[in-house]
Amino acid sequence: MPCRFGSQLALTKKKLIFNTLLHSSIMKKATIYFLTAVLLILTNLASAQVTKAPAYPLINHNPYFSIWSFSDQLNQSTTKHWTGSPNSILGLIKVDGKVYRFLGIEDTLNKLPIELAKQESMSMNATQTSYVFSCGGVQLNIIFTSPLLINDISILSRPVSYISMKTKSNDGKKHQSSLLLSVSSLIASNKSNQEMEATNYVNNQLNILKVGTVEQPILQKSGDDLRIDWGYAYLAADKTKTTQSISSINEAVTSFVNASNAIPATTKKKVGNSFFLNTSFSQEVVAEKEVDHLLLVGYDELYAIQYFKENLKPWWKLDPTMNMDKMLQLAANQYEQVINKCTVFNKLIYNDAYAAGGENYAKLCVTAYRQSVAAHSLVKSKQNGDLLFLSKENFSNGSINTVDVTYPSAPLFLAYNPELMKGMLNGIFYFSEKSGLYKRPYAAHDLGTYPLANGQTYPEGMPVEESGNMIILAAAIVKSTGNAEYAKKLWETLTQWVQFLEKEGLDPANQLCTDDFAGHLARNANLAIKAIVGIRCYAMMADLLGKKELAATYLTLSNEMAVKWQGLANAGDHYALTYNDKNTWSQKYNMVWDKLFGFNLFPQKVYDQEVAYYLTKQNKFGLPLDSRKTYTKSDWITWTATLANNQNDFEKLINPVYEFSTNTPTRVPLSDWHETLDGKQIGFQARSVVGGYFIKVLNEKWASRHVSVPVKGNGYFNVKKKSN
Repeated sequence: MPCRFGSQLALTKKKLIFNTLLHSSIMKKATIYFLTAVLLILTNLASAQVTKAPAYPLINHNPYFSIWSFSDQLNQSTTKHWTGSPNSILGLIKVDGKVYRFLGIEDTLNKLPIELAKQESMSMNATQTSYVFSCGGVQLNIIFTSPLLINDISILSRPVSYISMKTKSNDGKKHQSSLLLSVSSLIASNKSNQEMEATNYVNNQLNILKVGTVEQPILQKSGDDLRIDWGYAYLAADKTKTTQSISSINEAVTSFVNASNAIPATTKKKVGNSFFLNTSFSQEVVAEKEVDHLLLVGYDELYAIQYFKENLKPWWKLDPTMNMDKMLQLAANQYEQVINKCTVFNKLIYNDAYAAGGENYAKLCVTAYRQSVAAHSLVKSKQNGDLLFLSKENFSNGSINTVDVTYPSAPLFLAYNPELMKGMLNGIFYFSEKSGLYKRPYAAHDLGTYPLANGQTYPEGMPVEESGNMIILAAAIVKSTGNAEYAKKLWETLTQWVQFLEKEGLDPANQLCTDDFAGHLARNANLAIKAIVGIRCYAMMADLLGKKELAATYLTLSNEMAVKWQGLANAGDHYALTYNDKNTWSQKYNMVWDKLFGFNLFPQKVYDQEVAYYLTKQNKFGLPLDSRKTYTKSDWITWTATLANNQNDFEKLINPVYEFSTNTPTRVPLSDWHETLDGKQIGFQARSVVGGYFIKVLNEKWASRHVSVPVKGNGYFNVKKKSN
């Protein structure tokens, strides 16, 4: 049976709590209310929050609409786009006439009488980042919610985040209090010198500020270190509780400091460079009961992606009657409902990861979640109606829908919504089968440079890498959905790619793999594993489609190749990086799919020998990628750790990654490529590949199902689960 140490650990803790309560004096007086409370304790046992990360997600929806705090204290740095370019949000609270800054920083305000609010705590879950501040006699709790619910596409696709602020007395006395949030116009521009236009208006129950560039160059730029400069950002709040204005930050803050709120909303339109959009919340008496304040921050891209020369609207605009004013009103009306869904989902993400791999692993998954989802854009193809969930290869080269970025990202989406996983493959299949633009016998690398998906722009292919990736992920969709319909409609292309792997996969020629930053490599043992597992996946899909003879042929081939691989890569106490140099080693992270599918291509001794060897090669911040350098990829470490057959070895490999995520000196959105000696970022940040951290969760979800899998030489109807 598969090892279920995480679930057993959680269950043991629950039993312990229950037994303690059962024998307490309190239990003797138990009522139905007490029993209900006990059940709530058990249900919410694993509700821990992340309290430290390299950077903190605040507003996160897609590669363009993405704002972060790059410091542990929310009021010690300017909030930024994930690229590091300023996307400033400034937050002030006035308590009994004294002004405190709790969010962001603006150097031009240094001469004003503003004190620093004291940050008491920070916590982060899958969809929210929360802070608690002491501001004189008032406690302020600010919560940033981006409801990226991947199991609910209708909410996931909404381009609206919530900033909720709750104030209450922290000393038992009553206090006069008011709030100001000012957002820079840079949220809607690529460069600070672009001419901007902002308007201020009322729609139904909402005060609304809207800002965008005058130029509006829709989908005219592509590249990596870019921000959006088309479409419009929106700020909305209850018109009965707020006043809005457009001004310089100095004007807004000076007015707030000297009066009760920001400058009056007399300016209905402003054109210029780098101004601020201000929302002040009415002065209120704060006592022991919390007072709630809510600001909605949204973005209408107008058009999100160019897909084979067709400009596509974002998914939420597929309803022709929907516009941003209606969307803001809908988001406001459903605020409590959405927050309740987020609360349930946050617990699901944490508890699944905790059961699969323990506390540190769960916190890694929480840290990765929003980053991974928000590195994509959700649209629908005009050509064939396919859902498209297209990634941007952030701070790498800006490619869109890169196959070897999809591959490491996949576990999160396979675990919680295979339809989004299909959306990550559909474009590559269309490019290969129907576009008429791609003629090679192996899978493409990408669809272009974000946001233009018109065909591959990466200058070189990754033949074995991408072909193996696409076949394995198609099989993973089949496994997650429980049927082979997805493979059926793509069978001709899958067959072409598996035939390529049959010829080129066992002993790969000199070529790039997903770790292309390490350079070309011939006879790559880990790459060969991908080919072997890909061939075996094809056999599985062929069998499910009733192609028994074809399935038997590729089953035999994959088994034979796996045996040959062991001879070619064997270096005594481990398996080599390349067949021709037994003094090398590498993480065999591609082998994890053999374990997840239960194929048994590689015997348990191979897993055990590799894991034991890895444990001798670790540094403070993780296991190096291979013997060539001391840097690593943290997503691959989580895959390698999943090869372990016990909790102790799994944690030994995972804990240094957790050490990196909480102690790296490089303060940027989570990097997946870092130095294992000092924890510094080597490259990459804010990439979707950290969705790969969920590989252990996916393993547990698949292993918990009773699955019929082929066993070597015994046909296709035996039930067997691996012990590892």
